[in-house]
Amino acid sequence: MLFRYISIIAVLALVMLLSDLGYVHAEEEEDIYDQRMALFKKTEALTQIPWYYFAAIDNYERNIQPSDEEEQVISIDIDSDSWFGIGNSSDVLDARIIAMFDGKGKDGNGDGLADPDDPEDVLYTMGNMILEYGSPNRDDIKIALWNHYKSDLTVKTIMNTSRVFAKFQKINLTDRDFPVATEYNYTYNNNWGDRRGFGGLRIHEGSDIFADYGTPVKSTTYGVIEMMGWNLYGGWRIGIRDIYNIYHYYAHLNGYSDDIELGQVVQPGDVLGSVGSTGYGPPGTSGKFPPHLHYGMYKYNGTSEFSFDPYPYLQKWERMIKN
Repeated sequence: MLFRYISIIAVLALVMLLSDLGYVHAEEEEDIYDQRMALFKKTEALTQIPWYYFAAIDNYERNIQPSDEEEQVISIDIDSDSWFGIGNSSDVLDARIIAMFDGKGKDGNGDGLADPDDPEDVLYTMGNMILEYGSPNRDDIKIALWNHYKSDLTVKTIMNTSRVFAKFQKINLTDRDFPVATEYNYTYNNNWGDRRGFGGLRIHEGSDIFADYGTPVKSTTYGVIEMMGWNLYGGWRIGIRDIYNIYHYYAHLNGYSDDIELGQVVQPGDVLGSVGSTGYGPPGTSGKFPPHLHYGMYKYNGTSEFSFDPYPYLQKWERMIKN
């Protein structure tokens, strides 16, 4: 009996240790990704809309919610008036009554109810809202999304994320990389928010990573190249929108890699170009400051886009690569 109690205590201690180390959390996280994928694939079968559009919509909405909100299996939120119909009570879940009030809510699992808290019903309802605008091709889906969200940036974010999911055929994309090759010499510090004078008084919206000319510059995340070209301040620069509604901005590049192009889907570690000192002048201006990479991050919350400090993330990604 004593041995049994000791064994139970040992098992509990092991579970606590694994939880502290992140193993239990990782298993739970993997499970929720599996649940989501199963729901996306089921809704694809019901609507003929490719699963990665549902995944991208869900991912977008999850990443505009407050960070302290409990994570749900599906995070798509459809407003009450649209779901139940104008004048209908939100206590009535009967799918037939909702249809009588021209509500959008649908029964996705055959139980006769259209429940806005049921993930299957939510996804099936979103699918039917998309199909109101035509066949499930990319252009019709874009039109449906614009009519639902009324935001070009939201539509662009969702469509970009859908392309990433489609390419890699999974949604658990958590790898990251440091923006310059760590086998080269480099240094950086926390200078986000510092004052800048060129082009008028403004704050520094990023972190500067100083390195030699030619040091490879890499994608830190999964995303789509949304912008390339010259800028008066940033010189040769590149912008990537990732699957977490974040825009990653790389500036002062010496040049781009030959195989990099606008609209390309990238992943962590893809080489984008190299460190330079371009900018602060017309196209071709270089050498007005030491070679370095300006790396900025901008969060889109569904209504506005704002800069935030990338330094803690750079430290985290650096540790991940070096450990």
